[in-house]
Amino acid sequence: MQINLIAVGTRMPAWVSDGYHEYARRLPRECTLVLTEIALGRRSKAQPVARAVEEEGQRMLAVLRARQQVIALDVEGRGWSTPQLGEQMRDWLREGDDVSLLVGGPDGLAADCLQRAAQRWSLSPLTLPHPLVRVLLAEQLYRAWSLINGHPYHRCG
Repeated sequence: MQINLIAVGTRMPAWVSDGYHEYARRLPRECTLVLTEIALGRRSKAQPVARAVEEEGQRMLAVLRARQQVIALDVEGRGWSTPQLGEQMRDWLREGDDVSLLVGGPDGLAADCLQRAAQRWSLSPLTLPHPLVRVLLAEQLYRAWSLINGHPYHRCG
């Protein structure tokens, strides 16, 4: 199984790339994490933000394959605890299909992306900077893998 992190934004600070890659490399081959960066839509006085978000959404949908579960990261989605994320990951591994996690840019995800998603996942009721979400997701996916495999990285309590 492959987890695809499809995220808007291409020029991330070094700390974002370093943090993401640190946790992504820790995941085993049967649960690889692959980042696909999507260019920001053009924003200007002549180009409304909604059009830019729509462009980003079209680019995101274009990289999806038919047989994969799509999960939109959305502040209005359902929050998962670490054990719940572990159960989600266990289900993903059992089903064997690839999973794609969609992370929008500074103005969120396009409506088409939200409609394509089988689930909406909220990392927090707080608004998080979209570059930080990459690092947080990679770490939490590694933590969930650690939990379901009895690895000492995840310690409860």
